[in-house]
Amino acid sequence: MRTWGSVTMRLSDTQRLFAPNAAPMTSFSGILRRLHIDGPLFGALLLVCTFGLFVLYSAVGESNRLLLNQIVRIGVAFVAMLIVAQLPPDFLRRWTPWGYAAGLILLVLVLTKGDVGQGARRWLDLGIRFQPSEAMKLGVPMMTAWYLHDRQIPPRLGQLFIIAVMIAVPTLLIAKQPDLGTSLLIAASGVIVIVLAGLSFRLMLGLTVAAVPGALVLWNFMQDYQKQRVLTLLNPDSDPLGAGYNIIQSKIAIGSGGMFGKGWTNGSQAQLEFLPERDTDFIFAVLGEEFGLLGVLTLLVLYLFVVGRGLYIAVQARDTYSRLLAGSISLTFMVYVFVNTAMVTGLVPVVGVPLPLVSFGGTSMVTLMAGFGILMSIHSHRKLLPH
Repeated sequence: MRTWGSVTMRLSDTQRLFAPNAAPMTSFSGILRRLHIDGPLFGALLLVCTFGLFVLYSAVGESNRLLLNQIVRIGVAFVAMLIVAQLPPDFLRRWTPWGYAAGLILLVLVLTKGDVGQGARRWLDLGIRFQPSEAMKLGVPMMTAWYLHDRQIPPRLGQLFIIAVMIAVPTLLIAKQPDLGTSLLIAASGVIVIVLAGLSFRLMLGLTVAAVPGALVLWNFMQDYQKQRVLTLLNPDSDPLGAGYNIIQSKIAIGSGGMFGKGWTNGSQAQLEFLPERDTDFIFAVLGEEFGLLGVLTLLVLYLFVVGRGLYIAVQARDTYSRLLAGSISLTFMVYVFVNTAMVTGLVPVVGVPLPLVSFGGTSMVTLMAGFGILMSIHSHRKLLPH
């Protein structure tokens, strides 16, 4: 029996699905352990990326250049995961405040000297063009976990105020780019750390109630196109050839896939280019049309295994910092999956969140894999629990 914040957890038989450590060590598993690579998590990530390449191949049509670029980016992302996995959690914890501060500086530079693209200033060119906001997807939960490491759990009200400032500063800087989707996801990653630290139900309920007037205030600061996305969610047929076009075409694609789909590269909505952003934000619709419900469930099961393995690693972690950080990385990954799939199916507004490890992208892929490298580091450097 172990305590995680105010939450009591028991390693039951179902958790063995995510902890297959009973098998004898083979030469391959020995290599993985020496490299601090968690075999089950590595295998699941490799399957997701491979499945994603099949879907992307169909989505980009004859653009082999995009597919090759994605393969290179996946390779770079796995290298980043391998490098981060070698860093002990104590090292990561010591350098967390400096990394967080560097991230804030980069966000300020984006607002002053960043490259403008598609009406937003989100990129910074320092020899390599990248989005600093992606780094804060790790920086914010790491900083929040660092602050709570040597303090009382659950946190007191004064500590919650300090944490709220830590989360709010990068969130507002990113929202000003503007990038509302990423800013909300980064805020969620910090809030998850607080919840895992044992936030009382009464306080969570109070914060939820307080979020209602907060949302009304946020509405007044949103850009016109962001407001239009919310209104389109409520009634996409009000502008079927304009603001509602993406959602309508996405629903048609997913619905037409049925149980088994139309077949790989045979999706009419994707191949005839009715479906917009089919290689990035709306690639889930390509999956639904060509692979059907069976293909969708296959990907979701792989995602579920990744999240479950991450939570198992969090339970096994040796200190507060590692537990909170591992739990946040795992659950935030689940939030990314939910937001994209809900966005594509018309359950939430379109906020420009890619499908993790499947959508075409560079910085986001590297950030995600670096996060999984942290999970592997936490697991490989843990103190073994008595059986």
